[in-house]
This record gives sequence, C-alpha cells and structure tokens, in this order.
Amino acid sequence: MPATEKPPTTPAGAALPPTSSSLPPGASRVISLLVAAAFVVILNETIMSVALPNLMSEFAIGASTAQWITTAFMLTMAVVIPITGYLLTRLPLRTVFIIAMSSFLLGTLLAAVAPTFFTLVLGRVVQAIGTAIMMPLLMTTVLNVVPSNRRGRTMGVISIVIAVAPAIGPTLGGIILDALNWRWMFWIMLPIAAIALVLGATMISNVTETRRLPLDVLSVVLAALGFAGLVFGLSSIGSAAEGSALITPWIPLAVGIVSLAVFTWRQLGLRDHALLDVRAFGTSTFTMALVMMCIGMMGMFGTLITLPIYLQTVLGLDAMHTGLTLLPGGLLMGVMGLFVGRLFDRVGARPLVIPGTAIVATALWGMTTLAADSGQGTVIAWHMLLNAGLSFMFSPLMTAALGSLPRRLYSHGSAILSTLQQVAGAAGTAVFITVMTTATLAGTASGADQAEATMSGIHNAMVWGAVIALVAFAGSFFVKSVPADEEPDAVAHSPAPAPETTPVH
Repeated sequence: MPATEKPPTTPAGAALPPTSSSLPPGASRVISLLVAAAFVVILNETIMSVALPNLMSEFAIGASTAQWITTAFMLTMAVVIPITGYLLTRLPLRTVFIIAMSSFLLGTLLAAVAPTFFTLVLGRVVQAIGTAIMMPLLMTTVLNVVPSNRRGRTMGVISIVIAVAPAIGPTLGGIILDALNWRWMFWIMLPIAAIALVLGATMISNVTETRRLPLDVLSVVLAALGFAGLVFGLSSIGSAAEGSALITPWIPLAVGIVSLAVFTWRQLGLRDHALLDVRAFGTSTFTMALVMMCIGMMGMFGTLITLPIYLQTVLGLDAMHTGLTLLPGGLLMGVMGLFVGRLFDRVGARPLVIPGTAIVATALWGMTTLAADSGQGTVIAWHMLLNAGLSFMFSPLMTAALGSLPRRLYSHGSAILSTLQQVAGAAGTAVFITVMTTATLAGTASGADQAEATMSGIHNAMVWGAVIALVAFAGSFFVKSVPADEEPDAVAHSPAPAPETTPVH
C-alpha cells in the first residue's frame, strides 16, 4: 500500500475487516492481549469456590452467607453484560478496555485488603463489572478484524477463555490456599491486571463503527431485573431444597421472566436504538447454536460444582488434590480448542458438534457409574472425555452463531451470547445441586450415612445431566454450518486492503 493511501473506513473512522486470509498488521498482538486479559478476569469467577470454608472461619459467617462471594459475582455479570452491546456501539474499543480493566483492577485491590466480608463482596462486584465487559469486547474485536476463513481457529482460542478459565479456577485456588491464604488469590492477580491495563491502553485501536445512541434507562432497569432475577432465582433453588434460601426462588424467577418479556417487547420497539438488539434471534443459525451452547454450559457448570463435592465428601480428597484431579480435563480443553478451531475453518460446525454432543452424553452417562469405591483415575478419565466433547461444541457453536449475524449486530450478538452463558451456568448449577440435595436428604431420612446419601444424590444429578446431553445430541443435527468463505453482511465484501493499526483516540 502506498504511504499516502489510507484504508477504507466506516463513517466513524473504524477500519473495515479484511477480505484476505491474512490478519491486519498488529491484529494478532492485540487479540493475544485481549485473550490473556479475558483469561485472567474470567478465572476469578470460580477461583474462590474452594475458599468458602476459610471465609466462614475468618469472618464468622454461615455457608449461605459465604456463598454470596460467588453469587454476587454471577449476579453482577448478568446485569452488566446486556449493557455491553450499547457500550461497544457507543465507545471506542480502547476506551471500553480501559473501563473494564480499571474496574477489575480496583475490585481486585479492594478484595485483597477487605477488612470485612461485605467489603470483600463489594470488591467481587467491582471485579465482575470488568469481567462482564471483557468477553463481549474480545468477541466483537475478533469478528471485526479476523477474516471469516480464520475465525474458527481464533474462536477456538476464545473457547479456552470461556471454558478452561472457570475449569482451572478451583485448581489454582486450591494450590494457593495450600501454600498461602485466600487474599493471595487477589494479590497475585493485581500486577498481572495492571500490566494488561498499561499494554492495552497503548496497543489497542478502534476497529468498530461507533455511533451516538440514546441510553434507554427503562431498558437498563428491565434487563437488570430480568437477568438478575433469573440468575438469583436459579442459584437459590439448591438452597431452597436444603431449606436455607433467603426467599422462595419462584419470586425472583417470576420477576425475571416478566421483566425479560417486557424488555424484549421494548427492544423490538426501539429497533436500531435498542440496548440489546434481540433481532439477532431472527437468524436461525444464531438461535440454534445459542441453544446448544447453553445446554453445553449447563453440563459444564453442573459437573464443575458436583464433582468437587463427590471428590471431597465421598472420596475424601482435600481442596488441592480435588483441584489437581480436575486439572487434566481443563488442560485438555485448552489443547482441543486450538485443534477444533482449525477443523471448523475446514468443515464448519455440524460435523464437529454432532460427535461432540455424543461424547458429552457418553461421558455424563459414564459418570453415573461413579461410586464410593471409584478410583481417582476413573474420575479423571470421565472428566477428560467430557471436556473433549465440550471442546467440539463450544468453539464451533460460538463461531457459527456470531458469524451468521450481520456486522451491525456483532456487539449485540456477543452480549446476548455472554449473558445467556451466565444464565445457563446458573441453570446447570441449579439442576445438578437441586437433584443432588433432594436425593441426599431422602437418603439421609431413610437411614443412610452421609457419604452414602451424598453418593446417591450425585448419581441422580449425573443421570439428569446425561438426559440433558441426549437432548443436545438430538439438537446437534439441526445446527447449520457457516461456510468459511461466507460473510453475513455486504459491508464485509468491500474490497478493502488490510487496515493499518493507527490508534483511534
């Protein structure tokens, strides 16, 4: 390109995505930074799960109160993510990144020095604000700068962030707790987040079309009530089965469902000024892939909370060895993400999702055979098989879903996907824990000892998970493959040369 020639841009100055198979100059560096930052912030969603007994002892609180360290994080994610579509349309990417990492950095510092449990929860909330923004930011950037025939391998890397980071969170937490105290979970993250913030502020340029939009306050309120109601209600079902829920879960669930119905109606009326453009659901490929993605997330989060209970309560492992037992599966998913992403670029989604759901169903049915005398190696084998199957699902489904949308809906599609992943994770946790708790209480009432009753509950939970996996397998035949050379929006076909990386301030 001659020195005086500039790449075509949108009216807002954002460079159009390239049509060649190569990435724009500097794009790999920026995407690598965003992936690393996203991995760090999402890791914190589950890293505290093994620290609940320590928090209960230090702050003299009960289990139901300590659980808010995780529940508050999920609730904040569910409230903030729907707003990210608006933020990514209204603000340059670098500005959004600085907001996200600054919030995460502040929350991490607040949690590290927290003198009270309330301060710790507040720090987690501020952390979650940054985490909620980061994933839609990463996916929107990829969709705008990565050519369609390379998206599979790039989204494979993103699937590592979405799936592996939460999976290895308990492992890292257990290792830290074994050597140090829980505050070091935050102190270790602090310099990493600070470095990411400085690098992002200097490296990231705007690659999206920004435009001025009015912020519909009523939509924000409805989204907050809707998604928070669903997540809180689903998270409370397990506590209700134990008789320790703050309120009956059906109240927040009802509020959430009604609020989301009104929210959807309002977004359809606002159209191009919508806070979260639900017209993305009009694309059948997006909707079907999203449903399948949610089923996969339910299975992953359900087993992620059930297996540690089995390993510690039934097999008698400590927190660190429980985390190490689950580590091979998380590492396998990381390796598979890169491999499956490249396969998607060649064959599309359906040839990968069908065997993926079959493997997931096989693994979950295999987990129904776990017993009080099962070896640790057996658990590792079934968990690795489950994660291998999920790897064949997550990356292809994400790429097919978002790649089927027109370019103007990229940021909204990313926000919808990230939001419903949180809801699906809460739903999976609710289903597994409720079934497990109910069966455990029934076993205890019939005279079984605690370990035997818990084993019965875990078995029943895995059966439910396996049945859900069979539904996913049936649905996998309806997933459409998005050809690698097909762009959903006409603007993507513009004969634009690779954009330069001049920062847009």
